[in-house]
Amino acid sequence: MGREIVAILDFGSQYGQLIARRVREQNVYSQICRADVTAETLSRLGVKGLIFSGGPASVYDENAPKCDEKIFRLDVPILGICYGMQLGCRILGAKVIPAQSREYGRTNLSILEKNDLFADMPDSITAWASHGDQIGDLGEDFTKLATTDTCPYAAVKHKTKKFFGVQFHPEVSHTPKGPQILKNFLYDICGCSGDWKMSDFVNETVEAVRSRVGNAQVICGLSGGVDSSVVASLIHKAIGDQLVCIFVDNGLLRKNEREHVVSTFRNHFHMDLRVVDWSKQFLSALAGVSDPQKKRKIIGAEFINAFQSEAAKIPNAKFLAQGTLYPDVIESGSKDGNPAANIKLHHNVGGLPAELGFELIEPLRDLFKDEVRVVGEYLGLPPDIIWRHPFPGPGLAVRIIGEITPQRLEILRAADEILIDELTSAGLYRKISQALAVLLPVSTVGVMGDERSYENVIAIRAVETTDFMTADFSRIPHEVLGTISNRIINEVRGVNRVVYDISSKPPATIEWE
Repeated sequence: MGREIVAILDFGSQYGQLIARRVREQNVYSQICRADVTAETLSRLGVKGLIFSGGPASVYDENAPKCDEKIFRLDVPILGICYGMQLGCRILGAKVIPAQSREYGRTNLSILEKNDLFADMPDSITAWASHGDQIGDLGEDFTKLATTDTCPYAAVKHKTKKFFGVQFHPEVSHTPKGPQILKNFLYDICGCSGDWKMSDFVNETVEAVRSRVGNAQVICGLSGGVDSSVVASLIHKAIGDQLVCIFVDNGLLRKNEREHVVSTFRNHFHMDLRVVDWSKQFLSALAGVSDPQKKRKIIGAEFINAFQSEAAKIPNAKFLAQGTLYPDVIESGSKDGNPAANIKLHHNVGGLPAELGFELIEPLRDLFKDEVRVVGEYLGLPPDIIWRHPFPGPGLAVRIIGEITPQRLEILRAADEILIDELTSAGLYRKISQALAVLLPVSTVGVMGDERSYENVIAIRAVETTDFMTADFSRIPHEVLGTISNRIINEVRGVNRVVYDISSKPPATIEWE
């Protein structure tokens, strides 16, 4: 496509995706690569610059991740962050040692040279540090750019090679001038022009889909969430009636969800939408099952059965479109040994193509969630779809702890509707990244109408996050929580207690199962 690329070499940093997003916020396309990507591969990509991420290892450890040292012969600017700085400095002749005082948290950075990386900066800035090692001996080939009280070489540059290193994290919000540092690197040092725009992405994707599909039919599994909705809209823009969307009603949906999807895509966007009611099969297969992983496997298998039953009725169907996002690809790992942890099998990654025998189209595979929303706005999707909170593929099954029954589903549906209704009324829905109700497998004693009750507990979960890799619980005002609790207990038969989950991710996940 001819776009400018800055590659991020991932050495196991918890902030790897955040670096990629920060680069894209500067209108420069970024791509995360394995730490051991070859110089030849990067040369073929035509990268304008490289960023070495941080990481938990020490560069002098026997099994510490390394990079292909031929990268330093590419004559491409490199920015090393934390571990990435130490690795680059070590390869280029400096010495790395354990720090006498481990630096973690906010620190004051004194800038010695205010050009290149620190152009247009004040004499000192606040920065976020997280390291136990640092440069001990810089050698003759480096220039010191900045210091802190405990780190004499907090930022450096090589005198002859285009290598810059910082012993702090410019990508996190705790380094307020971080965006300016990255902008200086991308524009002044790498010479990027900032041509990464969503309108270009949409036009390029539409042309690529049209060219690849030809006269064949494309099937898209539509859930009503933002990812699959944007995929459907993108492909519909490219090939019109050659797209057939399949919506599977698994009986695990939110209240009125099926009607809303049909109204939006069949009636408003005039797409060919087929609804498969497979709810009896799903609920029958899930009867008596409490183990979360078994639930996921059963739901995955039944989804394939439902999808296959409808897909077989579509002639000349050659392609399957999915709403796989960049974090899904990274977080689920890959067959080539991606170092990212395989946290769980995402609903959108793997499984379907092999089972169904279609060629896969994943037009959002290189995008983050916030970028997908921008595409959705550009395509004219309604705000209630674009800003809808994530909803898991297995639906309410992973929000009912224990056995799934029609009665328990009705209780959770009613509680969930009240939660979303009250958050929306309070003007909080868009400020919260994800909110959900969970039905717990415990009953507690209560008093209802002068009589003792022994009924269900609903847990409320609401989090704020930028990347869904880490998250903190939302500080919902107590009066709003009180209204939610009162309404659920008064209006949902079978519930006499509501609790609020104040766990962060990590260690907890956002969903309960």
